[in-house]
Amino acid sequence: MKSIPKPPATSPTHILLATFLALMQLAAGASALYAQQITVKLAPEQTKVEFSLGATMHTVHGSFQLKSGSMTFDTASGKADGRIVVDATSGESGDSSRDVRMEKDVLESGKYPEIVFIPSKIEGQIPAQGAFRVVIHGLLRLHGGDHQLDAAVQGTRTPIAITASTDFVIPYAKWGLKNPSKFLLHVSGEVQIHVEIAVVQRVL
Repeated sequence: MKSIPKPPATSPTHILLATFLALMQLAAGASALYAQQITVKLAPEQTKVEFSLGATMHTVHGSFQLKSGSMTFDTASGKADGRIVVDATSGESGDSSRDVRMEKDVLESGKYPEIVFIPSKIEGQIPAQGAFRVVIHGLLRLHGGDHQLDAAVQGTRTPIAITASTDFVIPYAKWGLKNPSKFLLHVSGEVQIHVEIAVVQRVL
């Protein structure tokens, strides 16, 4: 009766090498799943663009309407592109005469009817599901000028949608827009902006 040959002994070095290769394959697979291109399309009815402007004895609150918007993020490279367009003629603060002055004297919306944000880079990661915090870098095109804007965004992602919000400051007077202050009325040269979005995502 022939004896069955024993399999060659596996050395500790071979075991370590096999384990290392297996871990590398798992890591590569996880990276491939995590690295995604995410496209979001904003809908005006699901987007809030609100502002707060400090003035003598009170703070003015109001809003603008989104015209259109879409953004694409590459979570592997951090590259971002797209356009978010706000209607500069849509400002409402609860006082029609004040709104007319804002559009005519400050924004000059007849000449510059749109406020546009153009993203270029995303810093941070958006997980497949759950809460996230990122910074979106880009240019804000306002009143004919382009200005660097870094928006800290916090939100939540589900398998089908993303909800997010951001708050930032626009130093409009420093950027060359008219400050509407008068003799007895002092108005801040900075306006606080709050944005909320709820969008259906597309993942590639």
